[in-house]
Amino acid sequence: MGDLLLVRHGETEWSRSGQHTSWTDLPLTQAGEEQAKTLAPLLSGRSFSLALTSPLRRAVRTAELAGVSAAVPDPDLHEWDYGGYEGVTTDTIHRSRPDWYLWTDGVPPGPDGHPGESPSEVGARADRVLSRVDVALLDGDVVLVAHGHFLRVVTARRLGLAPSDGRLFQLATGTVSRLSTEHGRPVIAVGAPPRP
Repeated sequence: MGDLLLVRHGETEWSRSGQHTSWTDLPLTQAGEEQAKTLAPLLSGRSFSLALTSPLRRAVRTAELAGVSAAVPDPDLHEWDYGGYEGVTTDTIHRSRPDWYLWTDGVPPGPDGHPGESPSEVGARADRVLSRVDVALLDGDVVLVAHGHFLRVVTARRLGLAPSDGRLFQLATGTVSRLSTEHGRPVIAVGAPPRP
């Protein structure tokens, strides 16, 4: 069985400022492009039985710069729909909702076509992705290039946790994380050498 590699896209203007970014299709900053390029040595030499990317350009561009040339856009890898909190920072939200927490409180509806998502709705998308991943892992490694909150939910679901337990993980921009198996069960591969 292969490893599941999770790649968070490189920096954008809004990831740098802390603004919630789901459907707003921002490009990578110059620093984000450089982050993506530094991922190439970590991913080179691997063949992927499945390579998927969010359809948003920040993820597609990260995949290209990281050398994941065969990544197929998949709408299920889209970032959490932040609804009415699109483009808003957590600090700004806390001015009117001091105890607000994405993982338990969700988001208010946004403009047409962006009703916002609950953790369980994001979890349902993650589960659909993981059903495809599970089959592909039988043939080798899989890479997903996507967004911070979504990949945190993927991590939680892969480990058998509730979608809201994605709060337990942090993924910086322009990074690779590895989920593997030990004794046939999913684990986070921290400090373990990558499988050939």
